[in-house]
Amino acid sequence: MNLAAQIAQELGVRPQQVSATITLLDEGATVPFIARYRKEVTGALDDIQLRQLALRVDYLRDLDSRKQTILSSIKEQGKLTETLASAIASADTKVRLEDLYLPYRPKRRTKAQAAREAGLEPLALQLLNTGCDPQQAACPFISPEKEIADADAALAGAQQILIEQFSEQAELLERLRTWLWQNGIINVSVARGKASDNSKFRDYYDHQEAIRNMPSHRALAMFRGSKEGELKITLLPPESMHKDPIQAIAQQNHIPAGKGLRALWLQNCVELTWSQKLHKQIENDLLKRLRDEAETEAIDVFARNLKDLLLAAPAGQKVTLGLDPGLRTGVKVAVVDSTGKLLDHGNIYPHAPHKKWDESVSTLAKLAAKHKVSLISIGNGTASRETEQLVKELSKRHPELNLTSVIVNEAGASIYSASELASREFPDLDVTIRGAVSIARRLQDPLAELVKIEPKAIGVGQYQHDVDQKALAGSLENVVEDGVNHVGVDLNTASCELLSQVAGLNRTTAQNIIDYRDKQGRFTDRKQLLKVPRLGAKAFEQCAAFLRIRDGKQPLDNSAVHPEAYPLVDKMALTLRCKTAELIGNSTLIKTLAAQQFISDQYGEYTVNDVIAELEKPGRDPRPEFKTAQFAEGVETLKDLHIGMQLEGVITNVTNFGAFVDIGVHQDGLVHISQLADRFVKDPHSIVKTGDIVQVRVTEVDEARRRIALSMKSQATVGKPVPAKAKSALPASSAAEKKPKSMQTNNGLAAGLKAAGFKIK
Repeated sequence: MNLAAQIAQELGVRPQQVSATITLLDEGATVPFIARYRKEVTGALDDIQLRQLALRVDYLRDLDSRKQTILSSIKEQGKLTETLASAIASADTKVRLEDLYLPYRPKRRTKAQAAREAGLEPLALQLLNTGCDPQQAACPFISPEKEIADADAALAGAQQILIEQFSEQAELLERLRTWLWQNGIINVSVARGKASDNSKFRDYYDHQEAIRNMPSHRALAMFRGSKEGELKITLLPPESMHKDPIQAIAQQNHIPAGKGLRALWLQNCVELTWSQKLHKQIENDLLKRLRDEAETEAIDVFARNLKDLLLAAPAGQKVTLGLDPGLRTGVKVAVVDSTGKLLDHGNIYPHAPHKKWDESVSTLAKLAAKHKVSLISIGNGTASRETEQLVKELSKRHPELNLTSVIVNEAGASIYSASELASREFPDLDVTIRGAVSIARRLQDPLAELVKIEPKAIGVGQYQHDVDQKALAGSLENVVEDGVNHVGVDLNTASCELLSQVAGLNRTTAQNIIDYRDKQGRFTDRKQLLKVPRLGAKAFEQCAAFLRIRDGKQPLDNSAVHPEAYPLVDKMALTLRCKTAELIGNSTLIKTLAAQQFISDQYGEYTVNDVIAELEKPGRDPRPEFKTAQFAEGVETLKDLHIGMQLEGVITNVTNFGAFVDIGVHQDGLVHISQLADRFVKDPHSIVKTGDIVQVRVTEVDEARRRIALSMKSQATVGKPVPAKAKSALPASSAAEKKPKSMQTNNGLAAGLKAAGFKIK
């Protein structure tokens, strides 16, 4: 099966779609461009399918390259057979490929190799294949000059040869891995001398769970405990099935049963193969698989949260005053214009120990009046609720200012303020003021500001520091790229960071655009991009439709219509006997267009329909309408909370075990997955997403550990049992009945949460 056919089968699409997409990718086309402007070519594959396709192409090409290397290596050894070559060619995973290569892989000198060099391989094969007496068969191989002093030494060497041979059988390895994955039990215990009653890993000190059932967050917590030296992890077959792998090895190699000397000797070889060689090897393989799958799921969780955060509703292009709250160090103030340009800045000290309340209100009033401020953005860090009260006092004393205030998530603002980027933009500005600028801009347009921060520093992930950092970075970069191109970018105001995420551009071409803009003035036509140094025709094709020009010479430049489709719009206007500018946004005229009339070899059905849809609402921001949460008056710290209190909050992070909610007390509360809805919930993302405004009820408060448990269930369902399918249990074969009673009833969710630092009732 060729590359395209294999991927098509995996994705459930036609091979022609895959082949066409691979060609576009190889020609340098980007996923956002292909997804939006090459639907006829790909059969309308969406960006998710295209990302999966691109990953599989890379994987399978790497696999093919490795196959060629392995074939060359085995051929040089003179051991390549037609059967082996065929098996290698048909290997569909890297694990399978490496299993086939294992017997031929150059390795350090082993005991088995030493035995072969001493001439003991014929003895090993004789004992495996013929019904001889081991001691008698070994006598002819005694050779003091080869350091084989007696028959026992010869048999020991032959045993090493068979153990290595048994442990390098690809079919057996695959069979044992599959069996142990289906039946294996993860056994976690506390490392010697590491026990502590206050440890966040305390629930893992005596924990068992089926490996195939372990959720990602629990697996990553367990691996973190092992990395920190507090936990020990082993993978075992269920007690009732511990002989199964030994029997599988014996069956694979036709080892005779019985009590004869040869049978007993071979059976001992089999047992040693499992206990000394394969058990640890397969345990490591499966623990790696568990970690890889857990990391993949954690990265997916992070990516979904990041996407929701990037595509959060913007407050819009309005003059905004940003406040970075603080107590002793004061509240940092920055005013930015509608494009995010810094207009003014300073510090106020309304809170203890300074308590310059009236002076602070007066300062803010003067700044707001001077710069015609519309919005006030308050960071949600320390003293945010106290600062919110200051702003409310400001609005009360000066209603003529007509101010709207919003508390925003400031995660990552400190990272930006200390970055090289911020230093270049504001070389003479204190880092604390830079943070206030970022907070103001984040309210205006979250996407434009968040692209300046390393994605994993934004704080919407699950164990983001425990996963493969290269894979995490790649996934998050894709999310940022897709988000930026989905929304579109204002060519005349965008930063270098925002422009560099546009399809077809990189940091160099993005900076060149800004340099051209600074020298030549604002862009008035997309075609001017072709005058930008190092931005050629291919880059223009990829980026042009994602860049918007307001009030330019060509009205279509402020839409998602690609320049290659401008003649199509002109033809539509000509058909309706109007000017192109008169057609754009005129729903009455647009509804009279018959799409079929404009379909041709140049413009297919997808393109025509997309163009008509864009003309109806040109340049529309696809993000939702801007809304804000109203935090409860007088609820500012954990001490203000009490059980049963109903509050409004904002989802700040969604994980596989629940969602975190900012309720305005400087500490996010957790809505456990079991408390998200009145029904069983398998995936929290199906209920909520980052940025959602939700109603919650306080169910537990632990001031000492700063833990808040919340619920989104209706009161009518409180106390009802969890549906049976929500409960997790080990297979009957896992010998779960031999666990302590506490482990039998523990579904493991609490263990994962506590290991991550959360308090669960």
